[in-house]
Amino acid sequence: MSSANGVLIAAYFIPTWLIISFRIMVSPIHAFYERPNISVAIFLSDHFHLAAVSTVRAAWLLALAKVTVAAFFALFLALLTRPAIRKSGGCDEALAIALSLGSIISFASMLMASHAGEMEAMRLHATELLLLLGTAIVMLVERPAAIVVPAEERVELTSNYPQAAQNS
Repeated sequence: MSSANGVLIAAYFIPTWLIISFRIMVSPIHAFYERPNISVAIFLSDHFHLAAVSTVRAAWLLALAKVTVAAFFALFLALLTRPAIRKSGGCDEALAIALSLGSIISFASMLMASHAGEMEAMRLHATELLLLLGTAIVMLVERPAAIVVPAEERVELTSNYPQAAQNS
């Protein structure tokens, strides 16, 4: 269940945050003042009085953070394609990291939008935060799949190490 929910969340966040990040990389100041980033830009300019070079650095830092989240979502999708990893739950770590970092970014952006008075940006970041937190809750509630080992295989596992039974 959490894997399917993670795929849907990744299908939204990978293209959206990569496009935003690449716009920042191409034109840092102009893209920093677009709707997805306006709250961070206004908050930083109002409270820290950043010069142009510092504003570009802050924009690039935000772009790097969003690319990192998108990369963890892409890693989750890549690990999900392997049946052995998917069944053992090995792909859940990449999803958990993406959800954690994305939630922190969205929450901070939502707080900055609230403080700056940008209601549309606040709605966008609140929606993204609810998507991420909903998936995290599904991951927490969902129990890991039980691995059933037939009796024949259990005997073989212990018979491969006869000295282990003698030493214990």
